[in-house]
Amino acid sequence: MHVTAIIAAGGRGARFGDARPKQLLPLAGRPILQHSVEAFVRHPQIAGVIVALPPELTANPPEYLRASAKRLTLVDGGARRQDSVARAFARVPAQTEIVVVHDAARPLVSDDLIARTVEAAASDGAAIAALPATDTVKRGNYQRLVVGTVPRGEIFLAQTPQAFRTAVLREALLRADREAEATDEAALVERIGHPVRLVDGDPRNVKITTADDLELAERLLGGGPAGASLIRIGTGYDLHRLVDGRRLILGGVVIPFEKGLAGHSDADAVCHAVTDALLGAAAAGDIGRHFPDTDPRWKDADSLALLARAVEIVEAAGFTVVNVDVVIIAERPKLAPYVDTMRAHLARAMRVADGQVGIKGKTNEGVGSIGAGESIAVHAVALLSGRR
Repeated sequence: MHVTAIIAAGGRGARFGDARPKQLLPLAGRPILQHSVEAFVRHPQIAGVIVALPPELTANPPEYLRASAKRLTLVDGGARRQDSVARAFARVPAQTEIVVVHDAARPLVSDDLIARTVEAAASDGAAIAALPATDTVKRGNYQRLVVGTVPRGEIFLAQTPQAFRTAVLREALLRADREAEATDEAALVERIGHPVRLVDGDPRNVKITTADDLELAERLLGGGPAGASLIRIGTGYDLHRLVDGRRLILGGVVIPFEKGLAGHSDADAVCHAVTDALLGAAAAGDIGRHFPDTDPRWKDADSLALLARAVEIVEAAGFTVVNVDVVIIAERPKLAPYVDTMRAHLARAMRVADGQVGIKGKTNEGVGSIGAGESIAVHAVALLSGRR
């Protein structure tokens, strides 16, 4: 059975109250969207995933949406949820038998819930995860007065995933009212008269709509060994000779000096040491593995851009940067006037606050090649956080 998943992530999450799209907010060290996408990428029944995104993200997707163990397709989302799903459905492979639609804002979906919903759709044509109401349900009017009590046994709270035979969802999307808005795909299927099977949902499968929901999701992930906090520390070191005819660049700052550092890229030893510290903390190799000096692409490369790329690698491994501390060892020039600008450059490349970056300048007291003014060395330590 060929199954394709659609992740609806085209909205802005205005109710959350953050300037960023809700699906990009961090949850346990990774974006909410990454959790949701990876749940389907790793599922053995899912052959491919299509993600409907805000257009600016489709044009410049984060690392975890660029490479995948399975086919991963990105499409521009529409003005409404049903428009986003319709655009994604248009990219569903012809051999697909079941289409699963899931909200990006439900990052805790379990493998079992996905499997049970898919199996119900294969049997009945359409199925949704849902929870039975546990409270007494009242019907009210616009004056906030009770006008009736609804039998609790008839009320279910819809979740995603929602799964459909491809032909059923195709017909529902084609016959959808262009004016009326549907809050889920099951509503569209109901309108064409097709029955929808209710599958037992999961109370942990929370939809993140408010800050309280995000806090709850954090607690759920941290509630046992599978969600325990993970701290990683990495160290980095770099040394370059000082030579004539090169600019001296440290921490992305061009420093007036008669010599610069020799190297294949711009030889920014600060960025190189920090890059190695980050990659090492995430057990993701080193700068030589990702940006080898034998590759002409990195000739005279901006090391701040390489650092930003390293941060994407670290985030794809499930970590976020907590802080970085740097020691620059140089006899000359004096670095104090440039330290704050370096900190700002590094913070921007790592997408953290300036206060999460420390930089200190030291001399080597006249000892060795550094003390003789022939080279500059940099040590860096990085702290990352993530989830097991």
